[in-house]
Amino acid sequence: MAGKASSETIFLRVHVAPEISIGPGKADLLEGIRSTGSIAAAGRQLGMSYKRAWHLIEALNGHFAAPLVVSSKGGASGGGATLTELGLEVLQLYREMQLAAEKAIAPSLRKLRRRSVLDMSGRK
Repeated sequence: MAGKASSETIFLRVHVAPEISIGPGKADLLEGIRSTGSIAAAGRQLGMSYKRAWHLIEALNGHFAAPLVVSSKGGASGGGATLTELGLEVLQLYREMQLAAEKAIAPSLRKLRRRSVLDMSGRK
């Protein structure tokens, strides 16, 4: 998925409030909605049911000052979903935190990997 920050080093989950967190799954879902214009299509890309994707978006929308995603029902125009300005900002902030965390742990991770029995491919 374009713009998706994949990481083999860290999976960052940020607790925004006691009831809501943003991690790789929700960030990738927001990214998918941005690129496809559809909650269903974004969910399919991630191997997630529409119901699961919808529930995640409802949870995000309910815990911010304004919705992160707005959707319109199908019909002649076909419906769809878009990230709001706040949704784009939240996604960008998460990606920035993810990159900062990866950079912060890189030196220690290299040391840890040198001491590992297996290399990254799973070979001894």
